[in-house]
Order: sequence, then structure tokens, then C-alpha cells
Amino acid sequence: MLLRPPSLKKGDTIYILSTARKITSKEIAPAVAVFESWGLKVIEGKTIGQEEHQYAGTDQVRLEDFQAALDNPDIKAIICARGGYGTVRMMDGIIFDKFMKTPKWIVGFSDVTYLHTHISNSIGVMGIHSIMPVQFPKSSAEAIETLRRELFGAKNEYEIMPHSFNRAGNSSGILIGGNLSILYSITGTKSGMNTYGKILFLEDIDEYLYHIDRMMINLKRSGKLQGLAGVIVGGFSEIKDNKIPFGKEAYEIIAEHVAEFDYPVCFDFPAGHISDSRALVIGKTYHMQVGSNLVKIY
Repeated sequence: MLLRPPSLKKGDTIYILSTARKITSKEIAPAVAVFESWGLKVIEGKTIGQEEHQYAGTDQVRLEDFQAALDNPDIKAIICARGGYGTVRMMDGIIFDKFMKTPKWIVGFSDVTYLHTHISNSIGVMGIHSIMPVQFPKSSAEAIETLRRELFGAKNEYEIMPHSFNRAGNSSGILIGGNLSILYSITGTKSGMNTYGKILFLEDIDEYLYHIDRMMINLKRSGKLQGLAGVIVGGFSEIKDNKIPFGKEAYEIIAEHVAEFDYPVCFDFPAGHISDSRALVIGKTYHMQVGSNLVKIY
């Protein structure tokens, strides 16, 4: 059973930083205003406004900022401001000793999948896969509200219309996963996933169709698609093709590679690089009911 960090309450302090791409105070200002309207105190990390090529400061600066927030008992949640690339460059320097004793919410998605997967699989602590401050201006009110509910301890239950690629069935399992490209890149590393009996969530952006195929084959050949309790497929946005068409769309590719298994599969779940991206808790036990008329994830 994974540890669930304590729920936030009004007056708590949260810390916004970037483990990956650079971002400014102006870009996160809309999110700061929302967090403050929830009664939270917001501290901006020293990575906000930093610049080292595409990164929010050097690897060392980003590591030190994250470590300081992780170790500070007065900070009740760490909000990753954006994704991009760079989290993996600081992963091996993070010391989780204090975090294991007093866990707190780590919030984000995309490149933050490195943190979620490592923390849930190796440390045994849940994290929130949700929109990040950079997305607040373009996110739906529902997406923002589901993050608030998770942070403050309320339960989100989702009902969505079925997709034609769905495979019906009921199951329960701990939710793992996130960005497909990240999951592919950590296969075989100490941050890799133990997938047996779990519900695997997948989403991605800006990938070529042939690469999605290659990544799914990697997951299959490495045994990550075997023994799952289920699969939830979120948004696959801004997907690209070559001059010679690949011949299948992203959902078709995924459906092909899970076809030989018998667990339930839900496509088109509202999470990922989309405006209506609902919060999910990585490491939490979810129930999925995939029917012909309705899909429930709770």
C-alpha cells in the first residue's frame, strides 16, 4: 500500500519550481492567483526565472531547488511549473530520506513522469498527475477543480463516454504511468515501472506515429504490458507522420499492441496535453468499469 501525502488545508504553503524547461514569474502568475484563492500561501522557487539554455537553471540549480523544497517541512506540496525536458538530468542527485518520513504532494505531468514513476515505484508515495501552472490559462475549469479536489483530499470520480477501441471489463489496481516517451526511456533503469497487477495510464504529445509504435513494442517486449489490471489511454496530441504515411493513428497503434491481452482498456480519457486534463493520483488504487454505454474510473 502506497503512502498518500497529507491533504492540504487553507493556510498551507506550496512551492512552485521547475525541474525542466525555463519559465518566468509572469507565466505562472495566473496559477499563483488561483492557488491563493484556495487559501494557500505560494513560494516561487529560485528556478522560476532562471535560464540555462532551455533549462530553468543548471542541473545543479534545479536539483538544489527541488531538494530544498523536498526537505522543508513547512512546504506541503511541490508544484512543478512545467514540463519540457530536464528532470532526468537531476534525478540521481535527489535524496529522498526526509521525504520518505514526511511525504508531500508532488504535482505535475509530462516530464514530471520521471518523478512520479520513481517515487511511486521506488519510494512508495503517491503523486498527482495533473495540469501545471504553465497550462492554467488554457485549462478548463473542470481540470483546475479536479486538482484542487485531490490536493484538499476530496475524491474525484470520472464518467466518460465509451470509445470504439475500448475493451470492456471491470478491474482494480494501483495506477502507474504517465508520458509514454518517458516510460519508454526509463525501461531498464532504477526508476522503471513494476507493472504487474497495475493499471497503466499513457499519454503523449509531439511524437511521430512510428515512434509510438516503437515505444509500445518496447513496453511489450520488456513485459510491461503483460499482467496488467487495465490500461487507460489519455490524450495523444499534435502527433506527426512522415511523408510516407505510417498507416495507423496513435490509438490504433496502442490498440494493436494490447490486443492479445484480456484486461479492460479505456481510450480517450481526459488527461494529458489537452485543455481538459483531469487529475489522477499515481500510486492510488483505482477501479475501472468499461462498459458499452459508460466508462467509470474511480
